Amino acid sequence: MGLLAALSLPVPSLPDLALPAGARGDLLWWAAFLIQCCAIPGTLLPVLPGLALLPLGALVWIWAVGWTAGWPVLALAGLIMVLGWGADALGLVLGAARMQATRWAYIGSGIGLLVGLLGLLPALPVGGPLVGAMVGPLAGASLGEWLTAPQALGWLGLERLKRSLLVGLAVVAGMLVSRLAQCLLAVVGVIGFVLLSRAVPG
Repeated sequence: MGLLAALSLPVPSLPDLALPAGARGDLLWWAAFLIQCCAIPGTLLPVLPGLALLPLGALVWIWAVGWTAGWPVLALAGLIMVLGWGADALGLVLGAARMQATRWAYIGSGIGLLVGLLGLLPALPVGGPLVGAMVGPLAGASLGEWLTAPQALGWLGLERLKRSLLVGLAVVAGMLVSRLAQCLLAVVGVIGFVLLSRAVPG
């Protein structure tokens, strides 16, 4: 009987730990904002996602306010990400195309970028992936061009070596220009997020 009486006693309710709607929205806005801000250094450091963080932050904001109020932020983030990818491809292609590089220069730059990011370049005891991301494509594009350059330049001639180095420099210059363009696009994306999200009522 004592046990039944104890079970019938009213149990005190636990405190409500849920955030108020306004506080939850503010918290998610700051989370989305910080995620999008990480896209700016991400465009300069190849080891980070870069512009792909803009849609991720937009999705966090949509979670806070719903699709109807949040879709413009996601649309802007998606557009900027596509433009950034286009700038990346265009910078790489135009940099080497101006030198009429062979396709092996492009393949070599891609392999060099991967090797540089993984820190597998034995000549780089310091600097890490950031330096490797610059030196790797230069070395890879130069080597790829040197192996497949026109036979008229000779196998070991100075003209062949000069052309190979110029192609490598053109590839790296194209990468730097595309990274700068992506960084500017990331800044535009963050500013656009702030303007569009702050315009949402409540």
